[in-house]
Amino acid sequence: MTGHNGIHVVFNSFEFLVFFVAVFWIYWFGLNANLKLQNALLLFASYAFYAWWDWRFLALLVGASAFTFGCAIVVERAVLDSTKRVLFIIGVAVILGILVWFKYFNFFVVGFEGLLAFLGIGTNTILIKVVLPLGVSYYVFRMLGYLIEVNRGNIEADRDWIVVFTFIAFFPTLVSGPIDRANTFIPQLRSKRVFQYDLAVDGLRQILWGLFKKVVIADGCAPITELIFSNSDRYSGSTLLLGSFLFTIQVYADFSGYSDMAIGVGRLLGFTVAKNFDFPFFAQSIPDFWRRWHMSLTKWLTDYLFTPLTIALRDFGKVGIAVSILITMVIVGLWHGANWTFVAFGFTYGLMYIPGVLTGSFNRRKRVSGLVPSVRQALEMLFTFSVLVLMIVLFRSVDISQAIQIYRQIFSFTIFSNPISFNGLGVMRLSVVIVIFLFIEWIQRDRAHGLDLSGVKSEKLRIVFYYVLIMAMIYLGEFGESKFLYFKF
Repeated sequence: MTGHNGIHVVFNSFEFLVFFVAVFWIYWFGLNANLKLQNALLLFASYAFYAWWDWRFLALLVGASAFTFGCAIVVERAVLDSTKRVLFIIGVAVILGILVWFKYFNFFVVGFEGLLAFLGIGTNTILIKVVLPLGVSYYVFRMLGYLIEVNRGNIEADRDWIVVFTFIAFFPTLVSGPIDRANTFIPQLRSKRVFQYDLAVDGLRQILWGLFKKVVIADGCAPITELIFSNSDRYSGSTLLLGSFLFTIQVYADFSGYSDMAIGVGRLLGFTVAKNFDFPFFAQSIPDFWRRWHMSLTKWLTDYLFTPLTIALRDFGKVGIAVSILITMVIVGLWHGANWTFVAFGFTYGLMYIPGVLTGSFNRRKRVSGLVPSVRQALEMLFTFSVLVLMIVLFRSVDISQAIQIYRQIFSFTIFSNPISFNGLGVMRLSVVIVIFLFIEWIQRDRAHGLDLSGVKSEKLRIVFYYVLIMAMIYLGEFGESKFLYFKF
């Protein structure tokens, strides 16, 4: 994505490389390990990074951070529980109101108009053209998490505004996550950081792996999926199924690639950033998939929404758990955008939890211990992945009607036709690269990331692997103007 001044705000750009090298050098070698100066530099760098997109929205980020900082202190100081509760509710309402205003205002207005029309009441709809601030879904959740933890008494309201502001705006994770938690990240901002060579090298490995996933896998799939979904009424069920498969791969490679790079950049600066993906394509059930996918979001919603809901509905037994899951998954869907396709996406996934709730197995974790899965494990993984491919149609469609049209084609006899070859877009070459990519992830599934080579003792072998990846990016990568998919969420 580019800002109004045309400068890229993405990891896979030369501008970011120059920016980060400058920050890295000053951070470690120019400030004499002074913790306060390092934090101040991180805050300045984070705001400069954000201003690349649109400096006008920087005021919103700063203002919301100031409100969160002050509100947490006021909530903590409140003597009466009733006063504390009111202040906390006001704080949550204001912070959440930022997200609702910018992301959901028109969605709710149109929905309310539809309800009134159904009741026979005419209205004159007022829609406002609102620009969605970059990263607002992520930094609002960090603010809310911080305020909730202070209200619960799990952490103290920090009096150092630079620490709180930096936690909210930390540039590697600012625009697309992961969503770090205050009780794990703020202590890192308050602790002296020492450059560790081994961690820095592993951070570079994770950046390299994330970059490979983005420029080779995700951006390789992008022109094909864009062509298919933009002209979905022209293609057969087999071609649309191919598009759904490739878009499933694209979303994962794009978003997990960004997360890998964010975590790697964080490591180079001495921070442990929250893990966001745990090889989700090898999940053996839908609940298992959501424990492995966008983990920082699902854990945030589990702790701050699902768990309180289950406590409130505990008298209803399994029905209460099922209702809590449905509400949580609808919120997961809505978090991605103000569209009924996302509501349907979340609700349908919520329904898939119900059998596990009834049998008590939805919390069961499954792992394959050996190199080759059993027949049952392989079938469960294949079934789960097939569900993901079908569900991605809702995620990708512009509206419900397009999703229905695509599903009708996929479940028609045209599914048995040969998909279009898309000559010139390298489908066969891309397919081979995807198979190799998934094989590497399978081999590495018990490690921190796909390029975690801590178990490889041969330095020469590691260098060969780096060389192959770099050559693959040079010859197969797409280095044009390419934004990350999750920037728009």
